[in-house]
Amino acid sequence: QVQLVESGGGLVQPGGSLRLSCAASGDFFSIGAMGWYRQPPGKQRDELVALIASGGLTKYGDAVKGRFTISRDNAKDTVYLQMNILKPEDTAVYYCYAMATALGDGDRPYWGQGTQVTVSS
Repeated sequence: QVQLVESGGGLVQPGGSLRLSCAASGDFFSIGAMGWYRQPPGKQRDELVALIASGGLTKYGDAVKGRFTISRDNAKDTVYLQMNILKPEDTAVYYCYAMATALGDGDRPYWGQGTQVTVSS
């Protein structure tokens, strides 16, 4: 199994910044793509925020391009999301995602428990 533990959410004013972290742990052979999805109030958890492959290739959702930056530390099995120029519409629960190959479980996606980000004055 793979566990993803997120940290760094909270309340911030519009125009402010936050940094999210997500560390993977457990019994796994490898981790492929890691990233973040978000679930705004009253909506589904299907909005892509950002993804990063193990080799560093990145993909961003249109709503966050130019404001958010994703990075990862493969030695620590950790992914980061630097969020700048935050807007009220960025308010959501942010979920960490990882595609991993775990012992006895094959290659499949894993999700963190979610961390709340609220942008409000």
